[in-house]
Amino acid sequence: MSATETIEHVTVKSPQRMQELGRALAGLLRPGDLVLLTGELGAGKTTLTRGLGEGLGVRGAVTSPTFVIARVHPPLAGGPALVHVDAYRLGGGLDEMEDLDLDVSLPESVVVVEWGDGKVEELSEDRLHVVIERAVGADAPAAPAEGEAPDEDDVREVTVRGVGPRWADVDLTVLAGA
Repeated sequence: MSATETIEHVTVKSPQRMQELGRALAGLLRPGDLVLLTGELGAGKTTLTRGLGEGLGVRGAVTSPTFVIARVHPPLAGGPALVHVDAYRLGGGLDEMEDLDLDVSLPESVVVVEWGDGKVEELSEDRLHVVIERAVGADAPAAPAEGEAPDEDDVREVTVRGVGPRWADVDLTVLAGA
């Protein structure tokens, strides 16, 4: 880990807790922040972004922008807009993303890009990488027995990594309590 990189690991045990993590993360974000979300299909990327939208106080329901590629959620008050991008269907790098004009939106918005690794890092030297991992296949937890908490199947390990000078002094440990 370099001097311009911070990391926090959080265990999330339900979709509601993932949304709470998003709300907590929103408290650390400001206009110009780029957030890259990585995780398998169904890992909770959009659920986390829904919490970000709530925490930022933006208009409109935050849903997956898979088929429209990007959605802009304007602020209800004085905060930044949320630009939510799903790069899953985009095969190219930043060249293909240029049509979305993310570089224009970035200074006054919080830009969240699902499936953005390897595609949008060039937008900013300062960015937040959020990796959501869940057990799949043989590694998945067994279905809960009668009387056990039903959310065990929803356990996710979330790694939040701040890259660049913007994140060097940000205390990501506040996310552990989310």
